[in-house]
Amino acid sequence: MTRVALVTGGSRGIGHATARALRDAGYRVAVTYRSSPPPPEDGLFAVACDITSTESVDAAFDAIEAELGPVEILVANAGITHDTLVLRMSDADFDEVIETNLAGSFRVARRAVQKMMRARWGRIVFVSSVVGATGQAGQANYAASKAGLVGLARSLAREFASRSVTVNVVAPGPVATDMFDALPEARRDAIASVVPLGRLGAPDEVAAAITFLVSDGAAYITGAVLPVDGGLGMGVW
Repeated sequence: MTRVALVTGGSRGIGHATARALRDAGYRVAVTYRSSPPPPEDGLFAVACDITSTESVDAAFDAIEAELGPVEILVANAGITHDTLVLRMSDADFDEVIETNLAGSFRVARRAVQKMMRARWGRIVFVSSVVGATGQAGQANYAASKAGLVGLARSLAREFASRSVTVNVVAPGPVATDMFDALPEARRDAIASVVPLGRLGAPDEVAAAITFLVSDGAAYITGAVLPVDGGLGMGVW
């Protein structure tokens, strides 16, 4: 039977590219979204979900399991930013980013791994960021949340390895998404200029790395961080 994959935050950007790549690889794919679902023609099973709520996560998984079956592959991609310098950063700015990016990823992984453990097979991939290792001015909250995903992934990798559940991290660098396009042009150019490969990444390039990590060919990889950053963070992981 074709395996079931779930991509959180799968209606745009890296999440949407990943969902389409997994669909094209033959998986049955569900996505969660908060505001707008992906286009119906994408052939993805879309479920509204607020990953800051355990009840919402449970309801989303119940709907996916009823439609497609147990989630065997989880890509925890959903995330937000509230960028500002620390002296201007409110408690809410910090807490909301941690609650969504880190605690939200924990919630979906905790729910998914229940069925993976019983099946004695599973794949979990957390989508982090190069700034989780390098840091970035104005992104203390975001960098902390993305760094936390590495510790979370490696802890889960050790907990679930005996049941053939692998847990890995993909760490993108600057990628051409709607979030990045919202930056001023001068800022975008400055960021691209420091990437050794001299360009932004494409969502499809991150999706390709994730597709590999969830494949049977990656069965002996767990607790790893795979940078997809054009060389920007080489050596930091």
